[in-house]
Parts: sequence; C-alpha cells; structure tokens
Amino acid sequence: MSFQQGLAGLNASSRALDTIGNNIANSGTIGYKTGSTQFADVFAASLSGAGSAPVGLGTKVSAVVQQFTQGSIGVTNNPLDLALNGGGFFQMDDGNGSTLYSRNGQFQLNQAGYIVNGNGMQLKGIMATNGVIPQGSPPEPLRLFDPTKSLAGAPLQTGGTAGSRGIEANVNFDARMDVPLTPVFSSADPSSYNQSTATTIYDSLGNQHTYSMYFVKNGLAPNSWHVYASVANPAGASVASTDLGLLGTLAFDTAGNITPASATIAAGAPSITAAQLGYAGAVSNLVFPVTFTGSTQYGSGFSVNALLQDGYGSGTLAGFNVGEDGVILGRYTNGQSSPVGQITLAAFRNPQGLRPLGDNMWDVTPASGTAIVDKPGASGQYGVLQSAALEESNVDLTAELVTMITMQRSYQANAQTIKTQDSILQTLVNLR
Repeated sequence: MSFQQGLAGLNASSRALDTIGNNIANSGTIGYKTGSTQFADVFAASLSGAGSAPVGLGTKVSAVVQQFTQGSIGVTNNPLDLALNGGGFFQMDDGNGSTLYSRNGQFQLNQAGYIVNGNGMQLKGIMATNGVIPQGSPPEPLRLFDPTKSLAGAPLQTGGTAGSRGIEANVNFDARMDVPLTPVFSSADPSSYNQSTATTIYDSLGNQHTYSMYFVKNGLAPNSWHVYASVANPAGASVASTDLGLLGTLAFDTAGNITPASATIAAGAPSITAAQLGYAGAVSNLVFPVTFTGSTQYGSGFSVNALLQDGYGSGTLAGFNVGEDGVILGRYTNGQSSPVGQITLAAFRNPQGLRPLGDNMWDVTPASGTAIVDKPGASGQYGVLQSAALEESNVDLTAELVTMITMQRSYQANAQTIKTQDSILQTLVNLR
C-alpha cells in the first residue's frame, strides 16, 4: 500500500509546486491574486465499515483557491490607471453580452471614446445625463466622448445658474472719502465717481463683455453709496459700450456693516438688453442680481475683497479626473468640469467561488453567488478608487520560496517511501 501512498504524495506535492510556480510567474501581474493549494487525506471505505484503526491511502489536492487579500498600490502616470483599494471587482463588458470581473485597473480610451482594458473589453458604470448621475441605473459601458459629436461644452450666461447668483461682490468703501467734484455721473469722467471695479460677464453665446461698476458717495444721505454700471462689448458688436445708469444705492449702519435691505441690487429686471450687448436679436437679455453681502464701510482704503460671477464661455473637453468614489469628471478649457459618468463595482458573497478565466478575468459561478453592484466606497465590501495608480500582485515571494522548499522536501520524502517499499519487496522476492 505504500506505493499508492507515496504516489499520492508525489502527485499532491507536484500540484502544489505547480501552484507555487504560477504564483511566482505572476508576481508582476497587475491585480493577480495568489493561489493556495489545499490538501485532504484519503481513506478507503467499504459497505461493512472501516476498521478501528484504518491506515490512509495518502493525500489528494482538495482545492486550489485564490486569496483575495489587498495588493500593494503603485503609482503611475496614466490618469485612467485605477487601483482598487478594498473589496469589489471592476465590471467588464466582453462584447458578447456577458459581464466579466477583474481587479486589473490598467485602462485607456479607444478611438470610439470607451474606457477599455488591454483586451478591448469595456469598463462598465453609470453614464451621466446633463451632468447628473442617475443612481441605481443599470451599468453600461462607459463612453467619455462620442467622436461623431462636438466635444465643446456649452456656455452659460451670467445669471444662468440655479438660483441666479449673478455677480457677487465684497467691497470695503472708504468712509473718509468726499463726494465727487462732478455731480453728474459719467463713466468717461473719473471726477464724477470715487472708485470703480470691473469683471467679465458672458452672454448666452459665450461672448465676453466687460461689466464695470462705479461707486459714488451720496452727499444727501450719510453712510450710503450710489452704484452705477456700464458694459463694454467685444470687437464686432454693433455697440462698443453702454452706460447702464444707476443700479441702486448701498446703505451702511454706524458700525460700517451693509444693511441687508440694500445688499442686493439690479434684481428682477433685464440688467442688460441684447441691444446694449451689441447683438440685438442674436443673444438673450442678461438678467442677474448684483449682491454686496458682507461689504463694509470703514475708515480704511477702498478694496475689493471678492468679485465673482456665475457665467462662463464655451470650452473644449481637455481631460478627465477620476475620484475615489468612481465619478469621472470631464475637464474643459473654460475651467469648468462636469460629471461624465461613474464607475460601479461588483461584490460577491464568496469571491473564492469565482471561476478564473485568465487575462486577469473571473466569471460568476453558483458558488460565488450573483454580483451585487454599487458605487466605490458605498459600504465595507466596496473599496475606493485611486487614479494614476495600480494594485500590484499580492504574491509574497519570500513565502512562496519557503513553501517551495517545503514542497520540495515533501516530494523527496514521498519518493523515499516508494524507494523503501521497493527495497522491502525486493527482500521478500529474494527469500528462498
């Protein structure tokens, strides 16, 4: 019986060495998960039952399982290289209607705008609609751009944001200033106003206009300032510039704080008409408020602490950023960014039950259970993403080499049992 036991040991040790060799060969494979050989003893069974002290028939390989522990994170220069730190798998469309799963985050864009791996499989997630990601939608291949359509981002006119923020200014007015020498305001006459400031605003086609505000100390009421405005238009407009007249009056209390009632001016009516913008009939009227919330009047020099507006011109898609939550932001040349889509991950109740397919891919089996899809970082079973990084193999080379030595000794010892049994049988044969 020792021949059978020794042979079983040789086979088991050989299988273990195969697993170790595969681990070592894939120590540099991105996203590879190390395999571990599991053994089980073998006993003969009979209908009448086993003896009280049966001798086993050796060993066998019961399973080779992969260990889905976290691999080290290495940094790269490709923003579409994605390291998955934690649980979960990338979902890949194989082009035949099936979804496969991977931990390899080496991605790039193909000519059609899809995010693909080295085998051309498309990464799946949720596409954004008008910059909004519809959570709960079924995953689909992520397409960052369509080469048959314009890559330009649409402009937004000043005052076009939700809530119509318009122009937001924070200014300190010098309480020590006197009333201007010239009583009638004119933007062309600096002696008719105390201070001025300007910002760029945008019409509905993304044309840039210079919006100037002029501040005139009110001689009829203490602690108050009149605000006038003008707009200068780009070359080619039918009107070069227009004085817009008095916008409103700002009032301050004795502590130098602006009164809430006067902090917002030029709200509710067309601030600037299309004709004043120099594009009559071609652009929309600009309707936006001008707010001075937080402005002050102190006995110190005039200063503009903040001057913001909510419009922007058109822009061209320049690149992408991927957040740790899987949201892909498109970056445009006008400084704006907008969500394009979100990468989703799949988790399994029993990852060891997945069937390895090669090419860093796994497929579902009844043992693994069905995929549970959610966004990165949604819970403890979903890791987070790191852009411009990759998860390296989790193979521990030192441990593999030590295990290799152990399996080598086991192989030699099993061979020795066969040699010893052969010697015993030879002795029996030589009996006279």
